[in-house]
Amino acid sequence: MKVLCLWYASEEEKNMIKSALPDGFEVVAPRGQYLSRFDCDLDHVKHLAPDADAIIGLSVPDGLFDYTEKLKVFSWMHSGCDDLRLMGVLDRFKQRGVKLANIRGSNAVAVAEHAMMFVLALAKKTLLKHTEMYEGRMVFPNYADETQSSMLHGRTMCVIGLGNIGGRIAKYAKAFDMRVVGVRRRKGEPVENVDAVYGIDELRDVLPRCDYVVVAAPNTKETSGLFGEAELAAMKKSALLVNVSRSGLVQEKPLYEALTSGRLAGFAADVWWQYSFGQTFPAGGIGSRLAIHKLPNVLTSGDQAANAEDVLQRNIQWGTENLVEFFAGKPMQREVSLELGY
Repeated sequence: MKVLCLWYASEEEKNMIKSALPDGFEVVAPRGQYLSRFDCDLDHVKHLAPDADAIIGLSVPDGLFDYTEKLKVFSWMHSGCDDLRLMGVLDRFKQRGVKLANIRGSNAVAVAEHAMMFVLALAKKTLLKHTEMYEGRMVFPNYADETQSSMLHGRTMCVIGLGNIGGRIAKYAKAFDMRVVGVRRRKGEPVENVDAVYGIDELRDVLPRCDYVVVAAPNTKETSGLFGEAELAAMKKSALLVNVSRSGLVQEKPLYEALTSGRLAGFAADVWWQYSFGQTFPAGGIGSRLAIHKLPNVLTSGDQAANAEDVLQRNIQWGTENLVEFFAGKPMQREVSLELGY
């Protein structure tokens, strides 16, 4: 049996995977020059793919699955499967009977902490006050709308999606004495640290009561484009919106108009839109075509929430656990539904 790593794995990483599997498994990885060791070149990996029984990785070079004749299982070291869906991988796996598993929850602590960093930084106008101080100016005037901080204590946070990440965000919000409401597909189930749970169809009724809204839901047919003009208009003008999920849940143009018109007080995101062929990319290739990432009431990070201590090793460990379960004939606890995409 052969496992192919889709990154320039170190010997230590390959041995970590091999030691968890039964005797007789071979673990291979590409070699060659690279810009990022987690994005492998097709030319460096296509000769390793034809006899691979399993693949584990964080990215997929275009055209890889044209070479994977023996593939039985793919362990995707991410939670979301948007990239695989856009590449047509989920449909191909359905046709070929390939199993797919992810590592949902592996980065939950890091991403939830990142979300709270955004909430606090927006609420406390951290970037504005840092910049003023850095450039030698006093923040003035005090207690004016443009300078005073917002409070978390006693305010209401709405968490969209109450899975591994959303559940932790709710827990952290409770530590700030906030009221927490949640929106999820399964609205009838109570969730720890959440005062009330609503369905997605009730979102517009919930938003007017919320001071902070954090998006932590998967991108599915049900949630794609979830925040549009009507949802943004339903929010308080003083409300702050944070997205640590997928860019596709928030519609770009209505968001830009809400932020520039004063309809929404602020926005922060770790995720940015992916554009189809023929559409104009922002300068530098990341961010928003409408330059949302440059607005004064916006905070940004470019897919950095999971770039934290402990996460990579846990990603590899959990990705390997998927393979161990599969080859032992056990149900994979983190198997992805190829129909739902999560």
